[in-house]
Amino acid sequence: MATNHPTWIDHFPGNFMWSNATLVTKGMAPYGAVALGEIDEVCERLRRRQGEPHAWGAEWSALGARLEKAAHAAEAQGSSMSAGNLFLRAGMYYFTAERFIVPGPEKREMGRMAIDCQTRGILRRYPNVERVEVPYEGVTLPALFMKAPGATGRAPTMVAFDGLDNCKEMSVLFNGLEFAARGWHTLAIDGPGQGESLRLRDIKTRHDYEAAGTAAYNWVAARPEVDAKKVAVMGYSFGGYYAPRIVAFEKRYCACVAFGAMHWSMEEWVDGIRRAVRSDVKSSAQSHFQVPWAFGAKDLDEAVAMAGRFDLAGVARRIECPILVAHGADDRIVPLDSARKLYAAAGSKRKTLKIFTAAEGGAEHCQVDNRQLGVDYIADWLTPIFE
Repeated sequence: MATNHPTWIDHFPGNFMWSNATLVTKGMAPYGAVALGEIDEVCERLRRRQGEPHAWGAEWSALGARLEKAAHAAEAQGSSMSAGNLFLRAGMYYFTAERFIVPGPEKREMGRMAIDCQTRGILRRYPNVERVEVPYEGVTLPALFMKAPGATGRAPTMVAFDGLDNCKEMSVLFNGLEFAARGWHTLAIDGPGQGESLRLRDIKTRHDYEAAGTAAYNWVAARPEVDAKKVAVMGYSFGGYYAPRIVAFEKRYCACVAFGAMHWSMEEWVDGIRRAVRSDVKSSAQSHFQVPWAFGAKDLDEAVAMAGRFDLAGVARRIECPILVAHGADDRIVPLDSARKLYAAAGSKRKTLKIFTAAEGGAEHCQVDNRQLGVDYIADWLTPIFE
């Protein structure tokens, strides 16, 4: 719950946009992608600069640049693993800096630096990760394929799509590491409107996301390490729309996970962003340009009109595979009622709604306050399906 005093959840009281973005970054700490001391250092400076429009990008990118320089120095000395840690954190801070830069050359360059450093870090720290390209409608979608060390024969596999503000470099860590420990492979993919696909390839999102879901399934099913009958799909945050949409039409997935449901009415949600940025931009988790940029709309007015096509109301009944909807009771981005509606509408005979409460932890959006709780629950739910 928001207060007038800084908390771990609300670092900038009265500024939900910055607090939420900071919390997303903090949420990567358990995976070594950020350091809490470095985050605190930046946020203390930002606390005094909230009235400066370019302060956010300047402070986070300065930290990223400092760590990137240290990473190159470590690598020059032959310390590849230490360099990997530095690259990974530099990339995550660049990605945080990019969040509130308006679309254009500066945003594209910041995105490029983020992806480059994150990739360098991941590949140095995790030799079981392979950077791959997934064929998709005449182009390719960038992805990271994390193999489960020690897995023999064909193993179960999770296809993980991002949310509106995230990327495969994050997902491969907070999802892939746990799944790999359980003997499962993970394809973390930047689908249309996500991560690298949006930032460097200008591939916008689409309501009929089964096109991307089918492309991802075809790629993993062709891998000799993958059991094609045991491939599940998940999406987190905005991906809570994508994953259910995918399995409603692509029936070869054996299970679906909505790691946080998405708004039942996308049109109302985007209109809510439009109203928020007009009255008090700090009250919105999203900037005025994020949704239009991902949608390929010129502004929020056009994005509201486009959002009407992102609708599961007439689609969820087509879902046949097992589905898990995991949601935080105190989610301030997507109301709990949306999760309940998705669960009720899903046509699956085997479906689960898991609500994380403040008492147990993970009550925020996509369990960002304690993401391991969410991932552990998802993995436990999948285990009997994958056996």
